[in-house]
Amino acid sequence: MIELTGIHRTYTRPTGESVAALADFSLRITRGELVAIIGASGSGKSTLMNILGLLDRPERGTYRFDGHDVADLDVAAQARFRNQHVGFVFQAFHLLPRTTALENVELPLLYSERASTDGLARRALEAVGLADRIEHTPSELSGGQQQRVAIARALVNEPELLLADEPTGNLDADSAREILDLFVALNRAGRTIVLVTHDPATAARAQRVVRLERGRLASDSVARVADPGSLSAVGRVADPAPASARPARTNPPASPPKRPTTEPAAEEEQR
Repeated sequence: MIELTGIHRTYTRPTGESVAALADFSLRITRGELVAIIGASGSGKSTLMNILGLLDRPERGTYRFDGHDVADLDVAAQARFRNQHVGFVFQAFHLLPRTTALENVELPLLYSERASTDGLARRALEAVGLADRIEHTPSELSGGQQQRVAIARALVNEPELLLADEPTGNLDADSAREILDLFVALNRAGRTIVLVTHDPATAARAQRVVRLERGRLASDSVARVADPGSLSAVGRVADPAPASARPARTNPPASPPKRPTTEPAAEEEQR
């Protein structure tokens, strides 16, 4: 599904020093995996996540998604790719404060090319156990419930890939456990999930753990998955249709437009 080969990405510090966030980095992720990305702050985790989600582009190397090279797509094609193929979940929930849970989840559908989007947002909220909270605003929801809204928003377009950056970082232990149960349930139903975490307990729930050091692959191992116990009722109700049952996607262009001559402004990696 995902194949990164020889990825190189540098940033320039305010002092003018050049820092390699990713250096000759290669990684392959198979459809249906649940992969945890770990490493110290500044190891390249966030840069890797941004490149996987086409929020950043490498200076060198190739990124193939389902056999198509997507690293050099132009801005419009990148946006279309993200909308159709990738869902994002962040540590900060990024919900619009004055809109309901339902309206927050509907936002990605405004840019969808689907013939019909009727009922998709409601079903996504039902899938994460929030059928009785669809008219609530974020201030009326707990932290765990807000993150479930964010997950429903990431899932509403039924993407093949779900990217989660420290998804339990702002949650208490019980809420974090419920969110991880939900990710496990989604993965068991066929969703490919890549999550960045500093938390060993979170990484232990993944099938595979990839560790980065100074922008390079330090280790890649099959995890000894911690026993999740019985999934929460929400996790069981949430199980979406398997990936094989979802309608086929329009593939990215086989021949991407010419790469822009200018790169986004470089900035120092925060993780």
